Amino acid sequence: MIEIRRHLHQYPELSHREVETPKLIAKFYRDLGIDVRTEVGGRGVVATFRVENPVKAIAFRADFDALPIQDAKEVPYKSKNLGVSHACGHDGHTAALLGFAKSLVENKERIRHNVVLIHQFGEELYPGGAMAMIEDGCLEGVDAIYGCHLQSMMPSGTMYYREGYIQAAVDTFEIKVNGKGGHGAVPHEAVDPIVVASHIVTALQTIVSRSTDPLEQLVVSVGSIHAGDANNVIPGEAVMTGTIRSYAPETRKMAREKLANIASGVADALGARAEANLESGYDALWNHKAETAVVKNAMEVIFDEGNVLETPPVMPGEDFSYYTQKVPGSIFFAGACPKGGPYPHHHAKFDFDEKAMLSTAKTFMAILHQY
Repeated sequence: MIEIRRHLHQYPELSHREVETPKLIAKFYRDLGIDVRTEVGGRGVVATFRVENPVKAIAFRADFDALPIQDAKEVPYKSKNLGVSHACGHDGHTAALLGFAKSLVENKERIRHNVVLIHQFGEELYPGGAMAMIEDGCLEGVDAIYGCHLQSMMPSGTMYYREGYIQAAVDTFEIKVNGKGGHGAVPHEAVDPIVVASHIVTALQTIVSRSTDPLEQLVVSVGSIHAGDANNVIPGEAVMTGTIRSYAPETRKMAREKLANIASGVADALGARAEANLESGYDALWNHKAETAVVKNAMEVIFDEGNVLETPPVMPGEDFSYYTQKVPGSIFFAGACPKGGPYPHHHAKFDFDEKAMLSTAKTFMAILHQY
């Protein structure tokens, strides 16, 4: 697994541009003698390990795309593709699933179920790859699905499960504020979109603090504001962008509506105009009760009790959510903090403890044996 992971790490490919990675995956399965289908949903790979008289069909998924981040680590397996790196651990996910597949072949006489091995493209960039692969039949005949995400900020050797919502829904927004440009020395003759935008940012904070049940989870963050080019000119327009993260569908709906109303209302009160454009991202990821119990039980078979923990929900999105909308399933986390301390996901120096790949593959096998 380490050899595969380090090869993938050196040759990462961006979301929806993956070419060599799916070829490598498909070849690995053909060499094992496992049936494999390529170009599933576009760039996905689905392999099916079959047994005689299967009891169930259990699926496991790994994503394999990388990020547009220059690899700043000084390691032998540093990315060789300029401006692209595996800064979220998808190379580890892929290697773990391939290692699990090899173990299936080596222990075929002990396996009672068909196993569907889903290698997904494009997770990092909406619309992702899950929906396209589902539409192309990757879940046909599947009884349950499981996945894992390595977590560099969690202690290596720990494993995490959670029933219910585990990862947030993602929405993005752009607010354009149109004022009236003018000279910075005579602001009374202009309508300053920077001042209006500032008031909008402040007012947006009330969506969480005053419009949301304190027991619900919601994030509304403005990530950028752009306006003007000169120190003595009031610009005519300001543009801000940001993200909304939520779990409950009604909270998501409320936040989107409030954001649009606040932007236009504040701008109108200050003599400007504002238009909010929102784009829906991934839905919140729901782990099913029975399948999460399977994950927990599987972990407890392998790991010490103190290393099997319930994780709180986290705010990053994940298009695994679409799989569990179609069939019962659960995604779990594997602690992968490297020696010397971690860098967070999507950081230029991101890395993880490679032992977490083995923990993931072992958990996959233990899950399978729960059925």
